[in-house]
Parts: sequence; C-alpha cells; structure tokens
Amino acid sequence: MPKMKTHRGAAKRFSLTKSGKVKRAKAYKSHILNKKSSKRKRNLRKGTYISAAEQKNVRVLIPYK
Repeated sequence: MPKMKTHRGAAKRFSLTKSGKVKRAKAYKSHILNKKSSKRKRNLRKGTYISAAEQKNVRVLIPYK
C-alpha cells in the first residue's frame, strides 16, 4: 500500500495534543487591528481546539502528526 499524503496546508495550521485533541490558532489577528480592543487582540493570541464535529475531517488530513 502507498503511504498517505499529509495535507501540507493543514499540517501548518493544526497540531495534535498528547490526548488527541487538535489545536488551532484563532483568526482575525492579521490586519485591521486599530478598531479591535487590546483585550480582544490579547485573547486572539491564545490557541484553542477545533470543534468535535471537525476533528475527524482534520485527522484525515494530518495522519502522521
């Protein structure tokens, strides 16, 4: 059997924790930051986990991570 290919875009965006959850970065942090409050921008720095509904789909994209 051939090896499965990793989706390189997904590999750069997602990482797995030891417990098997998928980590992601938050969006809306790249530009137009003037109107966003400092508190909002600070909270956007923190990572979060993807929803349970999306986990299965993302795991297919990053099989060896």
